[in-house]
Amino acid sequence: MWRGTSALFRLNDEGWLRHANPWSVWTRNTALPALILAVWSRAWLGAWALLPVSAAVLWTFANPRIFPRPRSTNNWASKAVFGERVWLNRGRLAIPRHHTVLPGVLNAVSGAGTVLVVWGLYWLHAWPVVLGCSLVYAGKLWFLDRMVWLYEDMKHVPEYGAWLY
Repeated sequence: MWRGTSALFRLNDEGWLRHANPWSVWTRNTALPALILAVWSRAWLGAWALLPVSAAVLWTFANPRIFPRPRSTNNWASKAVFGERVWLNRGRLAIPRHHTVLPGVLNAVSGAGTVLVVWGLYWLHAWPVVLGCSLVYAGKLWFLDRMVWLYEDMKHVPEYGAWLY
């Protein structure tokens, strides 16, 4: 799933570095609530809800690109992004064994949450949206924390170590 997501967002080295800006990482957390609110707005806006949905989708795609390179990458948020890059590259450069299982489990938790969010939005039921959103964030934030650990374990690789400044 992650390789497909990366290809969808088409981040090159510069894009990844911009996304490593902590402002990008933390404001990215607004994308899901914005999308949920935009989709839910169909209940009172009807077809006009396509405008806020479009804005939320645009924000999701623009977020990794609009922030400048961070002044320093020696912080949790930047290392989380770098860990994601290491994770995506695991087919080319092996990662430590203790990092191979839990990220997939956490992505599955986020995926299950996404299913609940979609179901809740379809039927306009708040409880599956709230539960699903909680699962998405729990899975994603724990995944990011694991990516920091992965990056710390892999920064000895020259290509990866060069990202830290």
